[in-house]
Order: sequence, then C-alpha cells, then structure tokens
Amino acid sequence: MTSASLFSRSAESFIDILREITPGQWDQPGLGSWTVRSLAGHAARAILTVENYLSQEEPGDVTIPSAAEYYTSVFAQFTDDAAVAARGVEAGEWLGDDAVGQVSAALGRARALIESQPANRIVSIGGMGILLSEYLRTRIFELVVHSIDLSRATGIPHGLPPAAVADAVSLASSTAALRGDGEVLLLALTGRRSLPDGFSVV
Repeated sequence: MTSASLFSRSAESFIDILREITPGQWDQPGLGSWTVRSLAGHAARAILTVENYLSQEEPGDVTIPSAAEYYTSVFAQFTDDAAVAARGVEAGEWLGDDAVGQVSAALGRARALIESQPANRIVSIGGMGILLSEYLRTRIFELVVHSIDLSRATGIPHGLPPAAVADAVSLASSTAALRGDGEVLLLALTGRRSLPDGFSVV
C-alpha cells in the first residue's frame, strides 16, 4: 500500500474518532496540557501541513533522505515544545463546532493536491527537501500516534488500519536506530530489558 493510501486511510480513521466525540468530552484532559480539543487540533495539523507544504514551490534537491531522518534531524532541530503546544490549542479552536466537517474538507483538499503531484515530488520544509512519499510517512505516524492518544483519552475505539500502525512502528524503530538507540529498543522488543524511563523517539 502506498504512503498516499495509508495517509488517506489513517486520516479517515482519525475523522471517525472525531465523529464520536461527545460535546462534554472536548474540554476533558487529552494529553499533557492539552484538552481533547487541543489534542484533536494537533492531530489535524498532520493533514493541514500536507496542504500547506504542497502549496509551496518545490525545492531543487532532496536533502532529507527519509522519514526517519526527518525525525532525527529536522524535527529535533526545529521543534519547540511550547510552540507545538500553542499550535495545538490554536488548531483545536479552528475545529470549531463542526470538527468533522473542517477536517474532512481539509483532507479532501490534501488528497486532491497529492493526486496531482508527480511520483518524484519533493516537499520543501524550511528550505530543505524531502520526497512526498517519505513526508507522508511522517504524517501517517502523527495520525496513528495521536489517534491512539485520542482513543485512550475518550474511550472511543480508533479503528486504525493495521498497515498504518505497522508503518508507524517501523518508522519509530528506524528513528531509534538512527539516534543510536536501536539496541535499547531491540532488547525491549525481545523481552530482555525494559525501556528507560521517558524513552521516546520524538
């Protein structure tokens, strides 16, 4: 299954969760300092950024060779936790009273843009370039992880495609290996040792 297909199906699963959130759940705790609304807004940005980046000019070359490299270099270099938290709150407010309608419309626009791109389309991120297929893997990862977060916060089953979960797990393990934590993760996955407290690949 292509990354475009997995992205689309992961986004649909996310929207299915939004459809089941009750009015009283939106202001309940979501993740960390986020409410359910802010968490959902942050997850929605996985769709909104595709639309945003594909509307920009294409860079000349690929300088980010893989989705794992994105998380070990670009993501770590440009991510500010306070800014991420604030953007989640802002995106949650953008959802308004019709979160399903807002996100569905954004997904429709993102799909149309993806379908119109050549196979070798390069996406610009802060002047650097990554193949669209690899960038979409980062969006699948975000949608999978945060759909699970929403499911845990609300009790609503996520219904994510197993192939999307598998891709997210594969990307997480590749990222861990690139960070030098491959052995630590392998020992945990094979039941030989527990992961250190606070271990994360992002």
